[in-house]
Amino acid sequence: MSYSGRVADEILTIREVAELLKINEKTAYKLASAGKIPGFKVGGSWRFQRQEIANWIKRKVEEQQGAAGAHDERSRHVPKIRRAQATIHRLG
Repeated sequence: MSYSGRVADEILTIREVAELLKINEKTAYKLASAGKIPGFKVGGSWRFQRQEIANWIKRKVEEQQGAAGAHDERSRHVPKIRRAQATIHRLG
């Protein structure tokens, strides 16, 4: 694979991030605009580095696990945590 092919695989569009996070594109756009997910704009369009999204997911999972442990509500968060961990694994 050429260098440009590798870079293209590492950069995600708003649609790809929405699919990855299993959310609506409008929700992904709102999160990006609010600075709640790491991204950057190129010519007015949002782009995301695959590794930055993976790191963000990992941080969110860790935060939820910590909060769940502190409030003893872990069982309520386990399905979300497992889905996030599966996403991180796919990002590899």
